[in-house]
Amino acid sequence: MQEHTLCIIKPDAISRNISGHIISMLEEHEFKILAFKMIKLTPADAKAFYFVHKDKPFYESLSDYMSSTAIIAMLLFKDNAIKDLRTLMGATNPRDALEGTIRKRYGISLEQNSIHGSDSSESANIEIPFFFSRYEISHLLLAPESSLNALIKT
Repeated sequence: MQEHTLCIIKPDAISRNISGHIISMLEEHEFKILAFKMIKLTPADAKAFYFVHKDKPFYESLSDYMSSTAIIAMLLFKDNAIKDLRTLMGATNPRDALEGTIRKRYGISLEQNSIHGSDSSESANIEIPFFFSRYEISHLLLAPESSLNALIKT
């Protein structure tokens, strides 16, 4: 099933100039990059994006980290995009990630693990519009049945 998902290259990867390597890995695994933007989140933006974790002990430090420098947000597309991206990213903790995954190769720590990806279609439907406007998404629609239609009806 063809899906869309959000992928974020995190501040640690940007500051180490390895975003190109991560993007190459995504493309080697047949992800199509439909939209791409480099932005700097404000602390309020980062807190809003990670609000689902507001009651967890890492919420403040994660929000601070994600607003520390620029990130790259990408809208990705392929068959089984969500599952395949999660597999390619590897375990959240780079120490636990399998060889060949992005986090094993480039992650530094649990927080500075270089990449974020939506964990479900429900999350993707919330996360994608956080970074890409209805206008931007509507220009990506290739056919009326596109799964992106669900994102612009809200």
